[in-house]
Amino acid sequence: RDLQVSLMHKEAGSVTPYAALRLVPSELSLVPAHTVHAVFELSIYNHSKGMYYGCKASYSFDFKNFYSKEHCLIPLKKLLKSSAFLVEDSCVFAVEILKIDACSPEKKAVVVQKKPTTVQNLFVQEKGFVKGTYTWNMNNFLELDLDHSVRSPTFEVGGHKWYIRMYPRGDLYSTDCLSLYLFLDASDELHLESKKVAVMTLSILNQKNGKHLTKNSGSTLLSKYQCYSCV
Repeated sequence: RDLQVSLMHKEAGSVTPYAALRLVPSELSLVPAHTVHAVFELSIYNHSKGMYYGCKASYSFDFKNFYSKEHCLIPLKKLLKSSAFLVEDSCVFAVEILKIDACSPEKKAVVVQKKPTTVQNLFVQEKGFVKGTYTWNMNNFLELDLDHSVRSPTFEVGGHKWYIRMYPRGDLYSTDCLSLYLFLDASDELHLESKKVAVMTLSILNQKNGKHLTKNSGSTLLSKYQCYSCV
């Protein structure tokens, strides 16, 4: 399982950005038509008190509900100014799995033994993000094989190489909806253990009125073999 951190999460009706966590199971751990119900604790480490601060949560995972809800832990402004949670530009997040129930289509539950706590370190950049824009012009869209993905040319933003993969009719996690995935290019020299915080806005141009249909995708951590999707 993966622990994902969002540094610009905003609750509905609020303008305050929070550092939030969510749990994402490995694709290989999910079986079609099965549901995995997990009870877990998400937390951030307080160095001055020597203890974790967070919240208990639960979620039912399946092939259509692949991500847990994002749970706010601490306002981003407070985190960046804190000497208790942020030490030498690094903070520590953790997830503890308390209980897992795997349910088959016959509604038979199998209780999985409690797993140990997973701790994740995150580098926090205080000087702001490197900004960049890429426009992908696609000709003859209706002539594409709509049942397969299409890859954009490789482009460079922030000193790293990227590309977009598009599924015109969606994929396993977004059926009947155009789906976009952002990838780090395989030729990029980002270290395998390094990660990048990406805040993205994706849009489609309405060529009749010149306006963009925009989707704000929030922020996520990308590594050498991780991607982010926006539908």
